Amino acid sequence: MSKDRHEHHLRRCCGGLAACLLFLVVAVAVTALIVYLVLRPAKPSFYLQDLQLRSVSLGDPSLSATAQVTLASRNPNDRVGVLYRRLDVFVTYRDEPVTVPVSLPPAYQGHRDVTIWSPVLSGESVPVAGFVADAMKQDIAAGYVALQVKVDGRVRWKVGSWVSGSYHLFVSCPAVLAAGPGGVPPGAGGPNGTAGRAVASLKFTQPTGCTVGT
Repeated sequence: MSKDRHEHHLRRCCGGLAACLLFLVVAVAVTALIVYLVLRPAKPSFYLQDLQLRSVSLGDPSLSATAQVTLASRNPNDRVGVLYRRLDVFVTYRDEPVTVPVSLPPAYQGHRDVTIWSPVLSGESVPVAGFVADAMKQDIAAGYVALQVKVDGRVRWKVGSWVSGSYHLFVSCPAVLAAGPGGVPPGAGGPNGTAGRAVASLKFTQPTGCTVGT
């Protein structure tokens, strides 16, 4: 066999192999698209069941806080599982983070299943704007604080052995804490900006639904 015929034969083999690989990639992509369009996976629902504000210390201008949240997620799909690759949870006040993100362990959520997490969130001397620290101090004294529990993560859909690509998930849960019938105890504010008994008197008002975006 001459050199030219050998090169021609080699090019034909390479071209055939490339065509087969391209066909395989296209077939897999089309199959995944058909599965996605037929099943139409719905986003998981999130609910904030509880938030306990354990401590707040106000610096100048910084804020240290510790809270425990109880967060529930439900998979509404009948035939699609949810793979939570990464979920970072944190608390904000007036759009400013007051705790550092805590990563929840990766988890698989089956059809119609419910998953509950109860992480402890904290932040030590988190920098905030001066007006934010002042507003927090006033709200605690008034016995009414509105917070937001945020979740930032990545999810995948799972059908049998097929697993989708990774999708961004962003969750925002309103959390209202209010003092009981007796209000905030007089002189509850402790030294150095520590809320003291005022924080203990603030209770989570009711479970709330969360907005879920991708």
